[in-house]
Amino acid sequence: MNTMQKGFTLIELMIVVAIIGILAAIAIPQYQNYIAKSQVSRVMSETGAIKTAVETCLLEGKTTVGTGAGECDLGVTTSNLYTLTAITTLTQTQVITGTFSGGAAEALKGTTAGTMNWARDANGSWRCYTTVDPKYRPAACSASS
Repeated sequence: MNTMQKGFTLIELMIVVAIIGILAAIAIPQYQNYIAKSQVSRVMSETGAIKTAVETCLLEGKTTVGTGAGECDLGVTTSNLYTLTAITTLTQTQVITGTFSGGAAEALKGTTAGTMNWARDANGSWRCYTTVDPKYRPAACSASS
C-alpha cells in the first residue's frame, strides 16, 4: 500500500523563515527612514504655516506676539514632533525655528536634535533650511547655514 504524506519538509520551512528574515532586515530600516523623512516634511509644513500669520501681522504693523489687543496671535498649536522656539517680537528678518523632540524619530532627535528653520529676509522672501541628515531633508529645504 502506498501512503503519500503531504506537507513541507523541515528544510523547506527553514528556507522560508530565512527569506522572511532577510526581507525584514532590509525592509525595517527602509521603513524607519521613510517615517523620519515624512516627519521632516510634516514639520516643514507645520512651521511653514506660521509664515502666513507672521506676514499678516507685519503687514498690519504688529510687532509683539500675544493674544492681547494690538498683539499678533500666530495661532500656533502644539505638536508631538517638534518644539517651537518662542517668538516674542516680530521683525522684518524673522526666523521661525522648530527643534525635533517628543515623538520624532530617533534619527532626527539624536545627540544633537535637528532643527527646521524658516528665515525671512528684509525683502519679504522666505527660505527653508535644516540641520537634519541630507537623506531626510526635503528638496525645497537647504542645509543649515
